[in-house]
Amino acid sequence: QSKVTGGQCIYGCSSTQRQVRKFCAEKLAPYADDIDKNNDFPGMRDYWKAMGEMGLLGITAPVEHGGTGLGYLDHVIVMEEMSRVSAAIALSYGAHSNLCVNQMVRHATEEQKEKYMPKLMTGEHVGALAMSEPNAGSDVVSMKLRAVKKGDYYVLNGNKFWITNGPDADVLIVYAKTDPEAYQRGITAFIVEKGMPGFSTAQKLDKLGMRGSNTCELIFEDCKIPGKNILGPLNKGVYVMMSGLDLERLVLASGPIGIMQSVLDYAVPYLHVREAFGQKIGHFQLMQGKMADMYTRLSSCRQYVYNVARACDRGHFSAMDCAGVILYCAENATQVALDGIQCLGGNGYINDYPMGRFLRDAKLYEIGAGTSEVRRLIIGRAFNSMYK
Repeated sequence: QSKVTGGQCIYGCSSTQRQVRKFCAEKLAPYADDIDKNNDFPGMRDYWKAMGEMGLLGITAPVEHGGTGLGYLDHVIVMEEMSRVSAAIALSYGAHSNLCVNQMVRHATEEQKEKYMPKLMTGEHVGALAMSEPNAGSDVVSMKLRAVKKGDYYVLNGNKFWITNGPDADVLIVYAKTDPEAYQRGITAFIVEKGMPGFSTAQKLDKLGMRGSNTCELIFEDCKIPGKNILGPLNKGVYVMMSGLDLERLVLASGPIGIMQSVLDYAVPYLHVREAFGQKIGHFQLMQGKMADMYTRLSSCRQYVYNVARACDRGHFSAMDCAGVILYCAENATQVALDGIQCLGGNGYINDYPMGRFLRDAKLYEIGAGTSEVRRLIIGRAFNSMYK
């Protein structure tokens, strides 16, 4: 039984945190290992509806649109607590609540909100966002998916790749080139619905980690999208995209915090049960050093994320810090997971223990939502812009 406090001694434990912790312990924890082993979550739809009843799917969406109307500090706490139990399902939650729902909140017309938001809020529908392509990841403006206007419709041809929730999504925000000659000024965001003629999904990917967070390729073959499904202004898709990118990084940065907390939840009790040379191995100074390193990495990351979230809730947005939090948290989570495996020794290297899952899941955060290298570029360019 873990006695690691999870930061309550510094931050307190909010009512949101207590409720989500209890919810995840009951609804998600019993299935977390099987979700990873089978790369599948058969109870996903029921879990989504349960999250809807809790008000988690639109936690930062306005109350008038069915949301909870809370701030980004609450959002990162929910993401952290869910990631502590299953980082994979938390990733899918983030793709729905942050990437899809929050883009709708910012840019959808009232008609679009009335049509799509209610079912996204209740969990009847699953949401996703599709930017990346096989040859357009970090360089997203080089995307090739075309949208050609034909009367009142746009006809889409091409594909998207690495799409979280792709196999399950009922509503997707998809970016396509409406004016290829204009480069970044020729991209438009569209709302795409499952079942639209010409839209299909390929087989879900067999990933190293985040298994059970279903990911796939999207295929568009003469897919007709009504003009009224444009999200935001025509040819202003980059603006729509970038308006949410910093907050995407902030919310996802709390995923690594949950993973680090999970590592401590397993490693620290183990070190005080396992014996060698006549004593609990947690009493050896090298193991004490690992506990201290893991704890301070976790605590410093949590402090950074919570402070940036509070700043965003006060209206102070910093691309530099939103890139910084996910860069710092992601790389620390990978190291903490490695340290956790080392603490368990041979047991850390077998799948009877979840330590391998924590490492595999943590690694995604150095790649998704912009690689660590891209995050460093963002921070470096921010400094350079101060000295022009």
